[in-house]
Amino acid sequence: MKVFKFGGASVKDANGVKNMVSVLKTTGEKDLVVVVSAMGKMTNAFEAMVRDYFSDSKDYKASKSEIYQYHQTILKDLFPNESHPIFEKINALFADMGQFLEGNKSINHAFVYDQVVSYGELVSTTIVSTYLNEIGMDNTWLDVRTCIRTNDYYRDAKVDWQRTQARITETVQKKGITITQGFLGAEAENNFTTTLGREGSDYTAAIFAYCLNAESVTIWKDVPGVLNADPRYFNNTQLLKHISYREAIELAFYGASVIHPKTLQPLQRKEIPLFVKSFENPQNQGTCVGKGVTLDPMTSCFILKKNQVLISLSSLDFSFMMEDNFSDVFNLLHQYKMKVELIQNSAISFSVCVDNKYNNLEALLTKLREKFKVTCYYGVTLYTIRHSKPVEIKSLTEEKEVLLKQESAETVQVVVNE
Repeated sequence: MKVFKFGGASVKDANGVKNMVSVLKTTGEKDLVVVVSAMGKMTNAFEAMVRDYFSDSKDYKASKSEIYQYHQTILKDLFPNESHPIFEKINALFADMGQFLEGNKSINHAFVYDQVVSYGELVSTTIVSTYLNEIGMDNTWLDVRTCIRTNDYYRDAKVDWQRTQARITETVQKKGITITQGFLGAEAENNFTTTLGREGSDYTAAIFAYCLNAESVTIWKDVPGVLNADPRYFNNTQLLKHISYREAIELAFYGASVIHPKTLQPLQRKEIPLFVKSFENPQNQGTCVGKGVTLDPMTSCFILKKNQVLISLSSLDFSFMMEDNFSDVFNLLHQYKMKVELIQNSAISFSVCVDNKYNNLEALLTKLREKFKVTCYYGVTLYTIRHSKPVEIKSLTEEKEVLLKQESAETVQVVVNE
């Protein structure tokens, strides 16, 4: 058995779904788990609807209508007969979501987010599965929430591997094609929907591969494979033909967007190779992540993160920054759900670059100012370069204000004001 994952770009419209069919036919695989994301940019659209919902804006119903119409357009292109049962199925899913929003009493944004945004994957996989069956490509639709069990840390849930292994083993058919959702799980106590973090569909594919002892995982994307830099921000990018597990984990840890940070560890444990290929050119080589050489070709790799926040702390009483200070800071970073990207400390100061993912920054700064002198730089850019050359660092930081630089044997990180 193999595991395929198709992201939103691959199923953004009816032609995308038809191309997905072409990829499946080109590969000729018969025993597959196919993990599918929400269509196009629908996760962003669902997120915007949740924001409208919490701002007491009537716009959330308008947002819901736009999302509904987007999917209706795809449905009508794929199923010309509008009396097809798929229309009723999709209407029922949107009705369920509407009932939740109308009856919801929770003010927990993360909880509501997971219950609502999950419909992106539920709708997309229902459409894809039905279309495949319609054209004679028999498959089974699987609600991933019956398999992947998690804790209740909404928006970034942790997998309960023991329960998940048991559920996948007893539920997933070993023969034929199974269509299921990426990104989603369910917490064990109340069965509420959870999500595994943005880009968590890659992680979903790895979870299934690990639990099923799959032969391989292939992530189908709109790029030729893993590149050494994001072509939106860097010129002359190179395709990496092979990456070792360790190197790929390092790149993912630092934020390489093509692979989810949690995806690689379960695959490495069972030495399951991960392929990243283009759904536009499925016969091309792409990238293989597995055992072997660190990088092929050996070249510098660049990772860029925009809109970060650099916080610099020093004690109010001129004392040294010691372990008890660090403990206080880390507890607060955890409490306010800050994603830490870089840490640097000296005898009298402590600096941390964070991603304000949950918009808790101002509350965090208020608490920090009770004990520390705080300097904050908003909207900074973090560059991470693996296997860099001095000339590359110089070129990257030219005419920019360097706020912080940290260097190890293989990695250089620089925080700059653009």
